[in-house]
Amino acid sequence: MNFKLQPIPMTLTALPTDPLRPLIRRLTGDEKHDASSHSTLDVLWVLYDRILRLTPETADAPDRDRFLLSKGHGPAAYYAVLAAKGFFPADWLDDLGGWDSPLGHHPDRVRIPGVEVGTGSLGHGLGLAVGVALGLRAQGEKARTFVLLGDAELDEGSNHEAIAYAAATRLPLTAIVIDNQSATHGWPGGIAARFPGWVTAMVNGRDREQIEYALAKRHHDRPNLVVAAVEPKWSNR
Repeated sequence: MNFKLQPIPMTLTALPTDPLRPLIRRLTGDEKHDASSHSTLDVLWVLYDRILRLTPETADAPDRDRFLLSKGHGPAAYYAVLAAKGFFPADWLDDLGGWDSPLGHHPDRVRIPGVEVGTGSLGHGLGLAVGVALGLRAQGEKARTFVLLGDAELDEGSNHEAIAYAAATRLPLTAIVIDNQSATHGWPGGIAARFPGWVTAMVNGRDREQIEYALAKRHHDRPNLVVAAVEPKWSNR
């Protein structure tokens, strides 16, 4: 089953207005990953503002929804959203990558409230999310599992095993792939063709209403894929 909401062609849009714009501007020192980070901003905001059953107060609750940022390179947008939602003080944003700062150039679950896994080594997040969803189902929990990937991560072979296993076991898992045309290798039929057996949706990754609609839909019998297309990576330079 597929449904397409995304208007094509994509056009470059400005960063969202408050509260995220002033927060993300406070993060400096990792400008080479600006394009990677900004590509995730709208999806992350919709997840934390409208979708996830997760707050600073329930960050350790057994029945919380789980979110894994597989696209761990350039986590500035992730940090801005977590700060906006009160997971940690906004002052932390002023010291990205400092020697004693909790905010490293990859998220650290031990040091940052609300972070489920330490990521940054591309290609691991989807497999971890499959394990999380499988564990929650084994425990009888109704919590949802979401994982955010970049399109280039799909070049890593471990993802193919995770995709096939999730489809075969009909896991209650939602994978969101940011498509900013940064993948080295193409794929016949596009990104969705890499996910046989999944329910798929194509959305404009800058349209928050489309993102919310796709992520809010529940398909209990199969894993879900949302491909969020944004401006090409190299257009930001």
